[in-house]
Amino acid sequence: MAEQTPVQQNIAKVAEQLKGFKIAMLTTVAQNDSLHSRPMVVQEKEFDGDLWFMTSRDSGKIDELNNDKQVNVAFVNVDDSRYVSVSGKAQLVDDRAKIKELWTPFAKAWFKDENDPNIILIKVEPSVVEYWDTPNSTFVQVKGFLTALVTGERPDVGDHGKVSL
Repeated sequence: MAEQTPVQQNIAKVAEQLKGFKIAMLTTVAQNDSLHSRPMVVQEKEFDGDLWFMTSRDSGKIDELNNDKQVNVAFVNVDDSRYVSVSGKAQLVDDRAKIKELWTPFAKAWFKDENDPNIILIKVEPSVVEYWDTPNSTFVQVKGFLTALVTGERPDVGDHGKVSL
């Protein structure tokens, strides 16, 4: 097997961090330059360097993305204390084959079927991914924070890293 390039290693690290997430918060820049976040369904596709979301052509986020492509996608899993923040640029993609590839029965809650002409994809090309992975139980984390308050030392928050793509 060929050795992975640094970019491939970073993509693999991010893919590992993103496993199991079902919902993410997509943040766009609104017309008044404020930040606007909303939950989005994470597409059931192995992370290969891009994130994909389905949305409606008449969604307010379409105007926001046409105005400013900069986005952030935040992932939180409090059950296993994993947090991932993805910063990058978004683009709108109108590709019927890609829509069919990404289609799942869960999408039927918002769209008639994969041929629904109102579907458009948001492709997020990450530039920086930051993650926090705290494998300890909530009890151990709380104990660590309380100990830090008493001793003045910083608590061990587990694995934290930043990956550029």
